[in-house]
Amino acid sequence: MTEKASRPATGARRPYLIVNPHSGGGKASRFRIAERARAFGAQVFLIDHSLPQDLAAVARRAVDDGADLLGVAGGDGTQALVAEVAAESGLPFMVVPAGTRNHFAMDLGLDREDPSAALEALRDGLELRVDLGYAGERAFVNNVSFGAYAALVQDPAYREDKIGTMVRILPEFLARHEGPELVVRAGLLTVDRPDAVLVSNNPYQIDDPAGLGRRARLDSGLLGVLAARAETPAETAARLRSGQTHGLTRLATPDDVVIHADVPVVPVGLDGEAVTLRTPVRCRISPRTLRIWLPRHRPGVAPTGWRPPRRAVVQASRVGRSDGPHTT
Repeated sequence: MTEKASRPATGARRPYLIVNPHSGGGKASRFRIAERARAFGAQVFLIDHSLPQDLAAVARRAVDDGADLLGVAGGDGTQALVAEVAAESGLPFMVVPAGTRNHFAMDLGLDREDPSAALEALRDGLELRVDLGYAGERAFVNNVSFGAYAALVQDPAYREDKIGTMVRILPEFLARHEGPELVVRAGLLTVDRPDAVLVSNNPYQIDDPAGLGRRARLDSGLLGVLAARAETPAETAARLRSGQTHGLTRLATPDDVVIHADVPVVPVGLDGEAVTLRTPVRCRISPRTLRIWLPRHRPGVAPTGWRPPRRAVVQASRVGRSDGPHTT
């Protein structure tokens, strides 16, 4: 992400931060996020995992009580829940990367080694407007996955080593996955019976066929789509290791992406969290709907060499069929 379209972020009088003390192996506690946030004048809500809690409802109560900024110190799944409330309320949102991987924070350029640095946004920050993805009524900041991708999310090793786990076991998941039969439709494109589908809030870089790396932009107004169909485990593993896109359908589109299935409910990975959604699942992009407050000084910026086009692009593939013209 660049700061070309940013503006100064100042004036939050009643910031509200939801803190997951156990996320990322206890990152929030190690970096004293709650104490430091209170020093900046924020009200802090500590998640108690011994109690059932609706974090979206917690955030909405905070808005009703006068909060003028919402933030989360935790992983991407929690970020998405509260980001949705911030977007619908028109309030700014602050990301404190206290989770394990924090892909959203990575693409925002935040310091994932020192999550407390994100709190500087309350004192000297910039505001960027970024897109927010929706799968049905659920928001996502990174991606939503179906089929073998969704099954992979439930593997215990996935949280600790996403890329390693993907390369190690996705080929077998694709070969033996016996989930619902899926059909993907977006504009003129139809992909029949893919074994794995990933829909992302802005496309991943073109050299990242597994969808686990970085996004050059978070404000393109485009959904990214990756769909894969198994041939043999060896061929799938070779494609993932080499970065080849052969055998994958790849799409960047402003259109809604609709996932149909032969069952009424499907398992889904929503920003790495295992959930179920009713079918068909309509995925859409809400352009520049989320106001993100960021510290001025961030150690990482997304690569700038690639920019998705303002039209659908489909990588030639044996996975599905296109009912209209496509480019490669």
